[in-house]
Amino acid sequence: MKNRLRVLRAERQWSQQDLADRLDVSRQSVNAIETGKYDPSLPLAFRIADVFALTIEDIFLRDPEEQAAQ
Repeated sequence: MKNRLRVLRAERQWSQQDLADRLDVSRQSVNAIETGKYDPSLPLAFRIADVFALTIEDIFLRDPEEQAAQ
């Protein structure tokens, strides 16, 4: 799943650690989500959306390859 996490974090001038602290996860988890190596659980996705005051759909984007496979 693609996401806009890195861009949103950069717009706020937050480090990965800053975001991790806000989400109560590790910096490595933030990095893994940003690079697409890990898809967050639904509760974590909601926390991410809350931190940025956006909807989940505004942050997480379906991968076109995943859509084609469905």
